[in-house]
Amino acid sequence: MKRISLLLIGLLVAVVSLRAQDTVRLSLPRIFEHIDETYPQLRHYENRIRSVRALAEGAKSWMPPTVSLALDQFPYRKEMVETMPVNLAGYMVSVQQMIPNPAKLNARKSYILSQENILRQEEMWAKNVLHYTARVYYYRRYTAEKKMEVISGYGDLLRMLITTAKDRYVYNQADLPTVFKAEALLSELNNMETMLRSQVAESRIGLNTLMSREVSTPFLIDSVLQPTDYHSDYALLADSSFLKRSDILAVESRIQSMRSNQRLMATGAKPDFGIQFNHSQMKEMPNTFSIMGMVTVPIVPWSSRMYKSEVRSMEFEIQAMENEKATMQLMANQMIRERITMLVYESRQLQNYDTSILPAYRNNLESNLLAYRQNTGNFFVLLDAWNMLLMKELERIDKLGQVFNLQAEYEYQREIN
Repeated sequence: MKRISLLLIGLLVAVVSLRAQDTVRLSLPRIFEHIDETYPQLRHYENRIRSVRALAEGAKSWMPPTVSLALDQFPYRKEMVETMPVNLAGYMVSVQQMIPNPAKLNARKSYILSQENILRQEEMWAKNVLHYTARVYYYRRYTAEKKMEVISGYGDLLRMLITTAKDRYVYNQADLPTVFKAEALLSELNNMETMLRSQVAESRIGLNTLMSREVSTPFLIDSVLQPTDYHSDYALLADSSFLKRSDILAVESRIQSMRSNQRLMATGAKPDFGIQFNHSQMKEMPNTFSIMGMVTVPIVPWSSRMYKSEVRSMEFEIQAMENEKATMQLMANQMIRERITMLVYESRQLQNYDTSILPAYRNNLESNLLAYRQNTGNFFVLLDAWNMLLMKELERIDKLGQVFNLQAEYEYQREIN
């Protein structure tokens, strides 16, 4: 019995521990940290950066030396080797090393390292895209849960009203068709709650996937969220200095990398050098050696056309990329201005719900409830007031969701993380 008791206690502790883990609350910044630490796409960029650095370590390497072994001045008739008055036949060893121009090596290393900046900017933009996706899922779940809270509260009120109306119907103080309508509305609330639970499940799957976790892992989110006040940014729209986003900087880094490659191609006009050492060992003559220096002549017309055409081609490519960058800046400027403008006006509409619309409908419901309790009101009118206030509460949450979505898009366009 003692062992069974200990086993039961252990199982109880494990269940409590699992439940504690299930109810962990994750804020949006904490989800961003999980994404940055675990999402595979971001590790992909880190490994590519390591690849570039590893490649740059060998950028200044020389070509390997060439070693040759030859038979030198041997006659075709072997018997003549002994009978020739002056025998020059022998063996020759040759070693040749080409020495690349240092300017070419430096330009090659600069070009390789320039690609690291591109990958860094692309990684930052990938994080921005992932954070935007996480915001959309997070805000969708938040608004769905808020709607579920509202539906739960209004459902309890409707059940109470239905019970009261049925009691009054016995005394001919309630309208039976209106009671049936109220029951139908209650069923619609249950159906709406089921739809909202599916949205919560969808958001949970999306967020868990972004955090590289099991998609069914449960967690809680912040129960109170308020839109960020970006009204002050509306006055700064004339300043476009904030357009230096990672995706635009990535294009700029590609332009710089292309210029580095252009400088590398232009070094084709510079000569390379070489040295060759020959050692000859003859049968009846003293051993001899020779040293020869070499230099390439890349400025000859049949050679220079190749690197000159590549340099010109890259110049046109750079101009095309400059045009692409300017287009991206224009589009970013447009999207940012549109989002901040829409965000300001949507926030004003949300404020109107809180300050005037909902209080008016709430007063309407309270006055009808009071009249109904005093037997001077009509259940049909009370049910209509209940339904109108519920719809406006849900509309207010929808408007809050629109504000959150616009805020997410604005932060995405501004790359605010």
